[in-house]
Amino acid sequence: MARYTGPKAKKARALGEAIFGFDRAFEKKKYPPGQHGNGRNRRRQKSDYGLQLMEKQKAKYAYGLLERQFRNLFKKASSKKGVTGTVLLQLLESRLDNTVFRLGMAPTRRAARQLVNHKHITVNGVLTNIPSVLLKPGDIVSVRGKSQGLEVVRDSVGAKNEVRNFPWLEFNADKMQGTFLEYPEREQIPEKINEQLIVELYSK
Repeated sequence: MARYTGPKAKKARALGEAIFGFDRAFEKKKYPPGQHGNGRNRRRQKSDYGLQLMEKQKAKYAYGLLERQFRNLFKKASSKKGVTGTVLLQLLESRLDNTVFRLGMAPTRRAARQLVNHKHITVNGVLTNIPSVLLKPGDIVSVRGKSQGLEVVRDSVGAKNEVRNFPWLEFNADKMQGTFLEYPEREQIPEKINEQLIVELYSK
């Protein structure tokens, strides 16, 4: 079961959102790909199902999950107390690969996933190579000692050191170590996703 490895700008244009981060190609062409993508007269209003499906796809591609993973995470969210949509986003944010990205140890979620897969990351001092691990408040994420000299890690930590601002995370650049303090509030999560539409889709 392969993940999406195709053109990021094309997928972002299809979904109408820069889901992979800032992209100059997307900024220049904020309309669907294809020869009719910029034809205003050809655009049709999406059905409720179409809107719900698009929001789910945005979340899946943004966080890099497969359909089965996403559905299982939704089931987990719906079994917990609280607003299901908000809990779903909190669980997505608590994934190890996402946290490595948010802490600035990697430039993208895809790169963060590779760091985890290649055994460069530890959780509470234990080497962990499963990107989907869900962190709990108090968990400490670190770059493995031998891996702290990796160019991609050093460059990413240096580049994001000034703009890193996620209140549910704490980062120590000198130790290349971060702490997952708590589950974020909905307004703190920067992703432009209408989670209620996802809940409606899976509730049918």
